[in-house]
Parts: sequence; structure tokens; C-alpha cells
Amino acid sequence: MQTRKLGNTQLEVSTIGLGCMGLSHGYGPATDTRQAIALIRAAVERGVTLFDTAEVYGPYLNEEVLGEALAPVRDQVVIATKFGFTFGDDNKQQILNSRPEYIRWAVEGSLKRLRTDVIDLLYQHRVDPSVPIEDVAGTVKDLIAEGKVKHFGLSEAGAQTIRRAHAVQPVTALQSEYSMWWREPEQEVLPTLEELGIGFVPFSPLGRGFLTGAIGAGTTFSSDDYRSQVPRFSPEALEANQALVDKLHQIAENKGVTSAQIALVWLLAQKPWIVPIPGTTKLHRLEENLGAATITLTDDEKHKLADLLAQIKIVGDRYSPAHQARVGR
Repeated sequence: MQTRKLGNTQLEVSTIGLGCMGLSHGYGPATDTRQAIALIRAAVERGVTLFDTAEVYGPYLNEEVLGEALAPVRDQVVIATKFGFTFGDDNKQQILNSRPEYIRWAVEGSLKRLRTDVIDLLYQHRVDPSVPIEDVAGTVKDLIAEGKVKHFGLSEAGAQTIRRAHAVQPVTALQSEYSMWWREPEQEVLPTLEELGIGFVPFSPLGRGFLTGAIGAGTTFSSDDYRSQVPRFSPEALEANQALVDKLHQIAENKGVTSAQIALVWLLAQKPWIVPIPGTTKLHRLEENLGAATITLTDDEKHKLADLLAQIKIVGDRYSPAHQARVGR
């Protein structure tokens, strides 16, 4: 597996990481713990060094599974986790909370669950408008000085928030959604990251599965699958967006690769400091995703993809209004 560096801090990780959320949260019932651990260790064996989790995934379960899986190889991997929410009595309600005292409490819990004495990359999961970002960055700066955290990250933050945080404690990476069917970061975020020397870790690089071609207009989602609440996954939107998947499949077929691999290599080709973190629960999908790191696009293929994306208008919002209100601040 090739490697890339995130930001000017020289944090070096595998070109493609593993997003672990779906093993425990968001897409139906949690994967059996033994199976989840086996998948994570299979990723390590195949050269993956960046593993992404968060306390909210479960809540807490995903960090515990990742901690157990990576304990034997802790010195070989980079673990990224996130703070930013407290939970209601049922552990389901997510309440924004980035108060300094809570950040410290959250970090102590994450360290225990992850079975480690230091978090390699600590993200604020969502911007909390009730807490100045300078206070958040300052708290993480103190945690870095104390040796409990190595690098600071933000997730779904807007350009001005990134600048304000970076002025207090250098930001190593931003994690936000970015893919062929969500390109908003290209407007303000990517130029800001390039200017400041901050790495970018796109989540949902395969459009929550849509860009793989495995989802069609007739696909339905259970009530515990997050996509059942997403406007972009309504039957009407799926049908309207099928044109992108069909044309992507044609390009992939001509190259002898899969649609998922084209979607990932397209991301990798955008900037040398982009490290996508596709998630999966299946070994063959893991191997397929990692295979994208060995593929290169010709100039002609890049032009064809650019033309395709310019012609296709994606239908449907990527978030419900309540979720959208938490991003891009």
C-alpha cells in the first residue's frame, strides 16, 4: 500500500484508510464483534494504517471494537476518533457539546475504549456554535502538550472556522463528505486546505454505496439504516441519479476495473493530500476498495470524467434539514 501525508505536520498514512462507522452504526444492526475485528485486522494485513472511528458510533461500541482489533498492532497504525456530542438517556439523542471540560472527559473515555495512551488524530465531530472554536482548539492544544493527543482535526467545518482553529492549534486534517456526487468542498474548503497545508479525509467517498452500482431505484432501506432518512436516497432521487452510475460503469468497464474503484481513484487524483476512508463490512469489498490505490487515470480518462460530472445534475439533498444545519459552519 502506498502512503500519503496529511498536512504540513507530516502525518503519513496509507493512501486509502478504513472508515469503521458502518461496522457498528448507521447502516442497520452492528456487525458481529468477531467478524468486525477480523475485517479490521484483514485491513491491517493489506497495508491499511489509517482507521477512523468516533464515540458517537454505537455510541461507544465502535471504539471498543477498534481498540480490541488494533491492540496487537497499535504501534503500526494511526487511530482517528472524534468528540462533539453528548447523548440522551436512551443513548440515541445526539446533543452538540464541545465545552472544554467535556472534550477532556470524552478523550479519557476514548483512550480507555481504544486501549491506547494517545489518540493519533482527534477530530471535533461537528462545530458547536455555543463554544468558540478557539476554545476547542486551545483545549486540544493542551491535550497535545500533555501527550494524550498527537494531531488535531475538524469535521464538516466551514472555511472560516478552519482558519480560526488553525490559528490556535495547527489543523492536520479536515474530514468531510466528498465524492463524485457531493463536490461542494471544491468551492471554498479545498482551496483553504491547500493554502494552509491541511490534509483532507473524505468520508462517504462512494456516496454511501450509491456509486458502486449496488443501489438502484427499487432499493429500500430499513428504519435503522441512516439512508432511509436521506432525501438523496428517496426512490425518485435514486432513479434520477442512475444516469451517473450507468455512465460511471461504462468508463470502469472499459478500463477493466469497478465503478467503486473509479470513484476512489478520481478522488485520489484530485490532490496528493487527499486520503479517502471508504467503509465496508465485507472482505471482498475491502480488497476492491484498496485496489483503487494501484490504479491511475490517463489524461483522456480524467477529461471524460470531468465532462461526465459537468453534464450530470445530482438530484436530492444529501442531508435532512436538521442534519444539514450542523455542517459547514
